[in-house]
Amino acid sequence: MNEAPETQAAPRRKPPFLLILITLLFVLVPVLFWRGTWFGRPLTEEETERYLADTEHPRKTQHALVQIAQRIEAGDPSAKRWYPHVQALAKSNHAEIRATAAWVMGQDNQSHEFHSALLDLLADREPLVRQNAALALVRFGDATGRAEIRRMLQPFAVGAPAAGTLAPRLKPDDAVNPGSLLGRIRQSDGQETEVRSPLPGRVQQWLKREGQQVEAGDSIVLLAPDEAQVWEALRALYLIGEAEDLEDVELYARGAEGMPERIQEQARLTAEAIRQRTAR
Repeated sequence: MNEAPETQAAPRRKPPFLLILITLLFVLVPVLFWRGTWFGRPLTEEETERYLADTEHPRKTQHALVQIAQRIEAGDPSAKRWYPHVQALAKSNHAEIRATAAWVMGQDNQSHEFHSALLDLLADREPLVRQNAALALVRFGDATGRAEIRRMLQPFAVGAPAAGTLAPRLKPDDAVNPGSLLGRIRQSDGQETEVRSPLPGRVQQWLKREGQQVEAGDSIVLLAPDEAQVWEALRALYLIGEAEDLEDVELYARGAEGMPERIQEQARLTAEAIRQRTAR
């Protein structure tokens, strides 16, 4: 009887180098991205100093600022060594850095230097910076930014950055974030200028139609405020609101489109607090 030939196991093939590299990239890239964008990673003193100086990479500067804010909130006295840096960054060329610095300065409502810097930021050219400054001032018991806070409850009109023909990109009800591309302005020389959102929210209404000629500074689109913006404004007006703010507050107390129940409830509480304060 013939025996069946003995079979040998096929030699194990080594995975190709390219496959290993791709696998590593799938693991490493998300980790590196998370490490580079998550503001919760603790920074050393040396990293904090380096990140504060690295204004060419605003995310790193913001990371350091957030860490300083956390140390202030925790009552860490060593955070004061960074105060001059925070004040300097309130004059940064990057709006996102100025906005973050304004928020950080609101964490220490005993600092006269921060208070003064926040008052200056109320005149900033960017609405997000003005809003953060106005909210931070409330923590100082300062209602100077009340008009700015009330505007946080209202639609924001975006102006045309140049003269030309309007070419909208987004439609009504589309959500936007700071920097979202709203549309373009086609200029007579063939150049195109982008129209970007300065605030989070949603497109409420285009004030100019597609193809219409606009002049620089013309209001071209209304942005409805987002939930977080309305929430912070209502909480601030609970403390400093006056009778002339009631109209905007009560709009949300009646229930505004796209806003959750917590906004309506906070608006009711804010309206009641304003009535009691003005009655006194």
